[in-house]
Amino acid sequence: MPDGIGVELAARMQGEQIAENLNGTDFTPRLLRQAAEWGLSVFLLGGKPGTARAASARLCLDIPGLQVAGTRDGYGDVARPLDVIEEINASGADIVLVAMGVPRQELWIDAHRQLIDAPLVLGVGALFDFLAGNVRRAPHWLRKRRMEWVWRLAMEPRRMAKRYLVGNATFLMRASVHAARQMDSQRCLDIVIASLGLAVLGLPMLTLAALIRLDSKGPALFKQIRVGKDGRTFGVYKFRSMHVDAEARRAALLAKSDREGVCFKSRNDPRVTRIGKYLRRLSLDELPQLLNVLRGEMSVVGPRPALQEEVDKYPSRAMGRLAVKPGITGLWQVSGRADIGFDKMIDLDLAYVRARSTLLNLILIALTFRAVFSGRGAY
Repeated sequence: MPDGIGVELAARMQGEQIAENLNGTDFTPRLLRQAAEWGLSVFLLGGKPGTARAASARLCLDIPGLQVAGTRDGYGDVARPLDVIEEINASGADIVLVAMGVPRQELWIDAHRQLIDAPLVLGVGALFDFLAGNVRRAPHWLRKRRMEWVWRLAMEPRRMAKRYLVGNATFLMRASVHAARQMDSQRCLDIVIASLGLAVLGLPMLTLAALIRLDSKGPALFKQIRVGKDGRTFGVYKFRSMHVDAEARRAALLAKSDREGVCFKSRNDPRVTRIGKYLRRLSLDELPQLLNVLRGEMSVVGPRPALQEEVDKYPSRAMGRLAVKPGITGLWQVSGRADIGFDKMIDLDLAYVRARSTLLNLILIALTFRAVFSGRGAY
């Protein structure tokens, strides 16, 4: 299971993004609901005496129709593994859940897997304790923020300190070294420029955020779902340059687009705030996307990330622009931005995909400053 913030951070170092925190406690109940629909049975192995039985009762209560083939605790019972395996096989269980803690459960499964008839054997950590009520889970809001490890550490500091404070730090250090060895020149350039940009522009960005809040109601930052590399969606960050009801008013303005093609642009968009005009004119509204670059969702240079409704209307050739990460700047931005029609934009993006290199990226970054100060196509 890609479980927890440590694995998520390691993935980000590689420029990847994990869609969901798939820890066993959240995943296994979903698995067992599907098992109940398919008529599959489950065997629970592990926990203190009585814990597996209590967990079984809770699962049967939560998942009507679930077939529990048997239970055994993870203390005295597992000292006789052949007896346990004989019972599991005799039960005819299709799924075996093993809860002995990490890494003991993985070692036990590895040592005995070939003797177990069940097609699926899965380590589930503290699931039985959670279900039985022996251990209290972190509140949902804390789990949503990938901070359940803080709760576990606070509840059991002596037992969890080595795992979370020493183990996780060691893992992340090794992951960072591995990522550095695997990292290509473009990703290195992205990290360096984004880090320097945030360090230098941090205070000015806070000032801009304050001015946006003073100018109109609503948050300073705006998050919009865009389409990135290989069609994966992500939330792109921008300084809000429009009124908070801009999305609701967009449909009424589509027929008045000043740009040819599927991408909507209006020179005199009534949704733009007073300060928003200056933000868009100087492309300052794009600065928060440095965070997207650090997260590995974007590059400094690349095709601009599109809306899903725009991608849905793409001709087949336009899909080639999704072969690379979207960027803050690129050939389109330095060639005239919104003054460039859709077909020409696609030509520019496909040319970049074919010819991209570190040298080309540095040239485009340098040309971006000229494009920003000229203001051509910025509306």
